[in-house]
Amino acid sequence: MRTPWRATVLGSQVAELLRRPGRFAATGLSLLIAAFVVFGTVMTQQILTATAVERFRGTPEAVSIVVTPGDEGVEIGESRLRVIRETPGVVEAVGRIEDGTALDGSAVERYLGLSADPGSGALAEVRLLEGTYPSGPGRLAVNTQAAEEYDLAPGAPLTLLQPDGEATRRVKVEVSGIVRSTATDGAEPTGYAPGPQLRKILGASGYSRIDIRTDTASSASSASSAPVSAELTERIRQAVPGAQVRSGDEVRDEEARAAVAAAKDNLDLVTVFLAVAVGAAVLVATSTFRIVFTRRVRQLALLRAIGATPRRLAAALVVEGAVVGLLAGATGVVAAWGCGQLVPPVAGRFGHDLSAASQVPLTEAALTVLGTGLLAVLSVLAPSLSASRVSPLQALRTAASEESTVSGTGRTLLGLLCAAGAAFLAWQQYDGLPQPGDTEYDRFAALTVVVLSGGLAFLALIALGPHAVRPVLSAVAVPLRRTGAAGRLAVAGVGGAPRRAASVSVVVALGACLVGSTLTSLASLDAYERNRQAVAAPADFRLYPGDGETLDRSLAADLASRPGLADVTAFRTAEVDDGEHGATVSDLDLGTVRSGVRLTTRTGSLDDLGPAHVVVDADRAHRLGVRAGDRVTLTFEGRPVELTVAATLTGAGPWGGQFFVRAADLTRMGADAAPTAVTANAAEDGAQGRTSAQRAITDTLTGPERGDGRVLAEDSAGQAGESEDLRTTATTVIMLLGLTVLVAVAGVATTASLTVVERKREFGLLRALGLGGRAVHRMVTVECALYGVLGGILGLALGLPYSWLVVRVTQANAPFSVPAGELATVFTALVLVTAAAGMVPALRASRTSPTVAVAQTD
Repeated sequence: MRTPWRATVLGSQVAELLRRPGRFAATGLSLLIAAFVVFGTVMTQQILTATAVERFRGTPEAVSIVVTPGDEGVEIGESRLRVIRETPGVVEAVGRIEDGTALDGSAVERYLGLSADPGSGALAEVRLLEGTYPSGPGRLAVNTQAAEEYDLAPGAPLTLLQPDGEATRRVKVEVSGIVRSTATDGAEPTGYAPGPQLRKILGASGYSRIDIRTDTASSASSASSAPVSAELTERIRQAVPGAQVRSGDEVRDEEARAAVAAAKDNLDLVTVFLAVAVGAAVLVATSTFRIVFTRRVRQLALLRAIGATPRRLAAALVVEGAVVGLLAGATGVVAAWGCGQLVPPVAGRFGHDLSAASQVPLTEAALTVLGTGLLAVLSVLAPSLSASRVSPLQALRTAASEESTVSGTGRTLLGLLCAAGAAFLAWQQYDGLPQPGDTEYDRFAALTVVVLSGGLAFLALIALGPHAVRPVLSAVAVPLRRTGAAGRLAVAGVGGAPRRAASVSVVVALGACLVGSTLTSLASLDAYERNRQAVAAPADFRLYPGDGETLDRSLAADLASRPGLADVTAFRTAEVDDGEHGATVSDLDLGTVRSGVRLTTRTGSLDDLGPAHVVVDADRAHRLGVRAGDRVTLTFEGRPVELTVAATLTGAGPWGGQFFVRAADLTRMGADAAPTAVTANAAEDGAQGRTSAQRAITDTLTGPERGDGRVLAEDSAGQAGESEDLRTTATTVIMLLGLTVLVAVAGVATTASLTVVERKREFGLLRALGLGGRAVHRMVTVECALYGVLGGILGLALGLPYSWLVVRVTQANAPFSVPAGELATVFTALVLVTAAAGMVPALRASRTSPTVAVAQTD
């Protein structure tokens, strides 16, 4: 006689899952989110790749063959280009040159890229917007970037400064037109002309590349064209011996791969933080399975009583977890695919042109589903082993609480060992932090150890979490106990189940730790970046004397009178001896660097710079071993001057200075009264403001006293890199870490839902004793909010010390900046979203009937 499938241990568990499908939602929600974000990332890669390929414009599609000098450096001159053009099968061939030159006509250095292009036809990479394309000698078309930045228009004269041995050759040209480049990378100021004309301008003997269009280009897809194409390629190789000959498709594929690689670089960070989100999902799923299995303890005990072995029972529970994981994975993949199809049209409505994925990544989809099933198995292992050991006598009792004991001795010892290991590794890195000027420090290895230490610290938090819940709860629950019965019951409910509270709060703590430490680290690095930019480019322009020349004292006043300039500052420098090495001392006012940026100090304050005081840069302070309040002696031309250190900087000083003093002190040392440099900023932002400033400087430096190299000017704006990459990274990281918070919120909602079911009798008794439905609703909501409070406190307490260590390891000179407002916002948001996650379960709890609850025995 065959045994019904429901009568087997595995069949009973599957039947229970089918009878209560809501259990799938409870245990599989976090796994579904993990599968969604993983496959969502795959879809994001597909969309970005398709968009990069669609937007990329490099070698024109009409190019069939590309010839370059190759490794041997073969020169491809006009004669060889003529031979290529005469080769049968070649319809068109153009020579290309990529070069650049400095421009005359401004006291501030300007640079123009130069590119050879036919200007029209299938092989052209530019499109004419205004004027005419060069057709004769001495004419040049410029792109829109050059026209805007250098204030050029058709008919404007340009003087190119070409090196000619040790001399400089001035080549006068006229701007014939304005063009726009169709190439993706054509964003720099560039001039264009046909190959022969540009060769004459540059004095070049050959081309750097030949683009060829053949008569088989239009029928390249036909099989008969392949032998012809190979034969033509061989003819061209014979025409230009030693040159590298490649197909246009090969070159375009290489360019497209480079563009796709650049797009995928933006997703490197995604992979790292996906692992964090998946780890959070495993923690939530483990906690959920444990609660669900605890709720079913009587059923499991009955199975044990009728002969089910612990091994078969554990196997059945693991299979149940795998089924939940596979279903959650499939649901998450389908949802992510659907969202991926919606992203391009939705983005198009907001003005963002994105391309849809070209194909469904079936392999990645299958791996995501299987991976989610594996995660479910890993999550269910510990709870299933624990549940399978239930005693058959439990069948005679009511459902046991999982909180019969907080944790075992082994778990506590494991937590203490992890905490000790984390502390040891962190102290090791603290003790070996780099000093200013240390170039041999291995930051990657140090960061790896810091991450390992942080991982051990979090494992310690997981193991010791139940012990930490009650002390933290007792500290934060004082005001709640004063709000009435609902507040006191909420505190008692969370504190009465410390293991459950810890399992949920730890996931919230992971999100709070990562978000808080990331915000703190990025705030510190942003402060360092602003300080670095202020030091690298304290002003837009710097004017200094040429060799053997000096600046006249009226230069600063003349510049200040120009309407295109602002913040004109004159200062002096002198070479001194600090007792060990030569150094530069300056009377530059450190408060005049970049508007809105204040240099940071390691010790002391810039406000303390008074008479007989000095500010020292970080490297020199480290070498001399001085800090604020110490004394230093500077010797100028044999005259020693003793000064008190007012402050030490966190990095280098502006314009290469190591010591900064008051003007009176520099005069007292014996320095000349004439300025050695003058700085100025553009009065207006943008390219037009910079052009006006350059014109004002040029007009000021024109004349017999200051022209002809007597006074030099440099545009220092390009020396300070933009911090836009840092802001983009910060936004990306915070959004990715939001996935961890999302998983944590799902865990809170799941735990609250299961708690309502498990504590139904408790809620009924409270209702029977006179507690109203609103009070029960408020109690459950406050309990969920307390999970956010506990997680926020534990996470920030763990994250801030590690963020300090990360900042010190990454940049020894970076100031540690705590964004208190942002951290408070994160903490408040965590409390609110965890409270919101409990709203629906709280509503169910508030509707519990006292009669039904009191009568319920299971």
